[in-house]
Amino acid sequence: MAAEIGVAIVGTGFGQKVHLPAFQAHQRTQVVAVYHRDLEKATAIAQTHNIPHACSTVEEIVALPDVQGVSISTPPFLHYSMAKTVLQAGKHLLLEKPTTLNVAEAQALQAIATQSGAITTLNFEFRCIPTWLRLAELLAADYVGQKRLIKIDWLVAGRADATRAWNWYAQKEKGGGALGAIGSHVFDYIAWLFGDIQRLSARLSTAIPQRPDPADGGQMKPVDADDTCLIMAELFDGTPCQIALSAATYQGRGHWVEVYGDRGTLVLGSSNQTDYVHGFQLWGSQKGEPLAPLDIPATLEFPQTWDDGRIAPFVRIIERWVQGIDQGRSQVPSLPEGIYSQLLMDLAHESNLTATWVEVPSPSGTHRF
Repeated sequence: MAAEIGVAIVGTGFGQKVHLPAFQAHQRTQVVAVYHRDLEKATAIAQTHNIPHACSTVEEIVALPDVQGVSISTPPFLHYSMAKTVLQAGKHLLLEKPTTLNVAEAQALQAIATQSGAITTLNFEFRCIPTWLRLAELLAADYVGQKRLIKIDWLVAGRADATRAWNWYAQKEKGGGALGAIGSHVFDYIAWLFGDIQRLSARLSTAIPQRPDPADGGQMKPVDADDTCLIMAELFDGTPCQIALSAATYQGRGHWVEVYGDRGTLVLGSSNQTDYVHGFQLWGSQKGEPLAPLDIPATLEFPQTWDDGRIAPFVRIIERWVQGIDQGRSQVPSLPEGIYSQLLMDLAHESNLTATWVEVPSPSGTHRF
């Protein structure tokens, strides 16, 4: 019987909602430690979930002999320093997106992982959702033929309320903003489904320039992180791509990917505003026929689902991490995919600042789909 992998959870917001139940559900992982900067809170979480160790530093986490891997779901500005500590200790790493604050940090983590032999995985969970996997199969089978246009809308209301608190998400220097939160996913799945981007043009904007800071008596603090991103991109094969992202759209249409080709059309989408995994459906059309719902093969469906749709695909991400640990080689998606997504985010910021199209370096072969 394969050995159980002891896991530490670093990050107790998303970590408690998604990571913890997913690791508890996976047959090969056991949560043996939890981190919170406040030791009392770490201890309370550990006691609630019967976790043996509670720690207030990542250094304490990686010093535990029964921790083989660490899952990090803290805000982006903490990713580099925490992941560096994990990888330097030779522990395996499962990291939330966005990868880091810039591509140089992401590349540095990859260099450390290569040197230490640690296995890395990035939580690009759209690669594990049944409808998305079917979309990938149909694209690979040339369902649409030669692509003519890719259109992506991801319009939700998560930050639409101007009274929502000022925190790290409101600060560009801490990795806040819609580009990091959802654009990181989009750049990854474009590479996975369609191929590399050759050049892009981005306009990032902030609709709500101030938010109240509850830690400072409700004082209004400036917001410089984007809440809306308009991006035009051209793939290396010449396909144009139009991307509209916003976290500030009341009753936005949700998350939709439309692919138009000379043979057919594929449309994948969900209007669910409260769960970004539940609700996806897939439609197709060939030879100008009306769009019709497409069945999802049972082999692609989740064996188990939860009320929170994010848990089931994360269990599949954990499975890829475990396979990588067993085989001694990171499985896709891992740090190379995180580096590529981060590079495109950096270039989107550059394009926004310079108001120009920005060329993307030719693929280096370091990321795999």
